[in-house]
Amino acid sequence: MNLFLQLEGGNLTIALFFLLIAIFVATRPFVRPQVKRFILGTVILGFGILITGHYIVTMHRMEGVKKAFANGREVECESRMNRKAAQSVIVSKAYGWELHDDLFTHPEYTRPFHAARCILRLKLDPKKLPVK
Repeated sequence: MNLFLQLEGGNLTIALFFLLIAIFVATRPFVRPQVKRFILGTVILGFGILITGHYIVTMHRMEGVKKAFANGREVECESRMNRKAAQSVIVSKAYGWELHDDLFTHPEYTRPFHAARCILRLKLDPKKLPVK
């Protein structure tokens, strides 16, 4: 959970901001009690479902990426070092990468790549691609 808070802190802050706006609007004296319950219930329930779903999907993807890397498969990670050239990096044990906790490290790269920002790399078979 701590890792999720660290990774998604910005998004959670935005959600908290919208929740505070909903609370402010719902507590105005001109808002009827039924509407207050509806506004607060909808916002709290909606953000709760969205945040829980995002947490489950992110953690599941991270576990899949770590297992695939441990089995020798290639993983593709988002690179923010140079946005004009390659925007992703191929990570694999065969290329000298290592996994420490949730971070992929390599001696030639100055910064590690977090498993939450990676996906499995799919190798497409050209023979099976549809012909146009």
